Amino acid sequence: MSGVKLRNIGPKSAAWLRQVGLRTPEDLVAVGAVGAFVKVRRAGFKPSLNLLYSLEGALQDCHWQELPEARRTVLVAEYEAIIADQPLKKAPPASGPVYDRTVEHRDDDGDEAPPFESDDDNR
Repeated sequence: MSGVKLRNIGPKSAAWLRQVGLRTPEDLVAVGAVGAFVKVRRAGFKPSLNLLYSLEGALQDCHWQELPEARRTVLVAEYEAIIADQPLKKAPPASGPVYDRTVEHRDDDGDEAPPFESDDDNR
């Protein structure tokens, strides 16, 4: 959240929320705790259920540990219903494996020439 300190929301959680487009308390209110949690999960982050409870606590202006067990159960059920309807997709790897394709360059004398040097470089 940009510049606004919400109860229960630390720097890492705030960064995740910003990265999924939730920048203000109004944005959080609009999507709700479960919606925000789903957005964070769909973005590829791996939050625990504590984030879900923290988001609800922020909306209720209470410490997340003060949320009644019945409310926590409802939040998890809502999350699971959304995931059952639209499962999370595994994100593809950021990049494939990196292979070293270094080629040793030698000129006619057998001496090493600097890589990427050619006659055209001497203009």
